[in-house]
Amino acid sequence: METIKLLIADDNEDTRENIRRMLSFDEELIVVGEAANGTEAYEKSKSLQPNVILMDINMPGMDGLAATQKITAEVSGCSVVVISVQGEQEYLRKAMISGARDYLVKPFNNDDLINTVKNAYQMEKKRLQGGEKDQPQKGEVITVFGTKGGVGKTTIAVNLAVLLAKSKQKVVLIDLDFQFGDVAIFLNVYPKRTISELAQEGNELDIDLLESYLIPHKSGVKMLPAPGRPEYAELITIEQVEKIIKVLKNYYDYIIIDTPPHFNETNLSALDLSSQILVVLAMDLATIKNVKLSLGILESLHQKGKAKLVLNRASEDMGITSKDAEETIEFLIAAQVPSEGKIVVPALNEGIPFVLSNPTAKVSLALQNLSEIVIKDRGYQNDLYERKSTNFFRRLFK
Repeated sequence: METIKLLIADDNEDTRENIRRMLSFDEELIVVGEAANGTEAYEKSKSLQPNVILMDINMPGMDGLAATQKITAEVSGCSVVVISVQGEQEYLRKAMISGARDYLVKPFNNDDLINTVKNAYQMEKKRLQGGEKDQPQKGEVITVFGTKGGVGKTTIAVNLAVLLAKSKQKVVLIDLDFQFGDVAIFLNVYPKRTISELAQEGNELDIDLLESYLIPHKSGVKMLPAPGRPEYAELITIEQVEKIIKVLKNYYDYIIIDTPPHFNETNLSALDLSSQILVVLAMDLATIKNVKLSLGILESLHQKGKAKLVLNRASEDMGITSKDAEETIEFLIAAQVPSEGKIVVPALNEGIPFVLSNPTAKVSLALQNLSEIVIKDRGYQNDLYERKSTNFFRRLFK
């Protein structure tokens, strides 16, 4: 039996005892130590080498967020789950920036605690192992991500999927925005069955069952749409999402994932399983700020190396240049998609991807360039800095 070693860090002794009691209901979980402040948690993490630390935020001396940052940077194989009475998005964001794997809001029940601990342990284990090694998986997972709505994630995901399919690739497009996903609308499809109905089939998911739920589009893309109603999101578990992605990787060349504009458990799992992460940027200060914070979180989650920055609706009329954005974010842009609202908006309203309706438009050619970056697996920061240096020396000696 595989055991998971835990350290409980909370300045309230009664809380530590209550958490220990809740964990005792699962024989796979073993509490190896307790800490009453962040400094003690940091020191014990090095000596006890726990698999998972349950970390309170508000503690005397070094608080939980500072301790989490030190532990995730210095103690290999240790995941931190932050626990707090504060449920606001800002606290979640700070926890993720610090390197926490997950976030639990007090009060929580036995199942919530145990499932969160096990999920954090498994995700860290997979990261250290470099993913699933027991069977060959040829497919690449490309996640289109950003923490601000309206920047064009779905537009890029849909048109990229279509271009990949046109290049004779087997492509699946998954909508993980379970509450307000629009992939089906972008493709003029009104599905009767979605991922929420698939989830009701249980955990025994195989390719035959998945294929019966995938909706074919004339472009060659197959789609797994989001639920038809926001409340159906609760029917889908993170384990089912992971299973769906892993099965599809064995049968498709590319799995393109459209995501909601925030960090949640489902997104974190998709990011873990991704080989490339397309972070979408728009030329406004709010989005630039969000992208900078998002890249910080990706770095703490050890996912930043997969990221490629895509500037959408690029225009010199915004008062901010792409160079300004790169300098502020401290991250180079891999691809730029121009602003062509007269083409993009009608295509959306008609449910026809613009790379099909206007294949020679500048915006379509830009997406073609992005698809080549994805296929050739380029556009990472090392690639861009190397190209930048090469271009500099060419100009210098011209």
